[in-house]
Amino acid sequence: MPMFMRRRPLLRAAAVGGGAYYAGSRHAAGQAQAASQDERISELESQQAAPAASAGGGISSDAMQKLQELAKLHDQGVLADDEFATQKARLLAG
Repeated sequence: MPMFMRRRPLLRAAAVGGGAYYAGSRHAAGQAQAASQDERISELESQQAAPAASAGGGISSDAMQKLQELAKLHDQGVLADDEFATQKARLLAG
């Protein structure tokens, strides 16, 4: 009988240690999965941001050139603030 008394603490320690090992490995796997998911999300965000930035918001190069000319006239004082805003809205709408 003394042999059984000795085995129980070892069995309990083995069960606790095995449970801790399993929990630790599951935690590490979860962290690795979360890191992988974060990396994939950042890749997708950068892929979506690149075409949006290169599109220029849907403004043609001709409209952009006219808008720059209007801005120069506004800076020189030829166009008032309300005239500039009106012309800008017209260019962006059409």
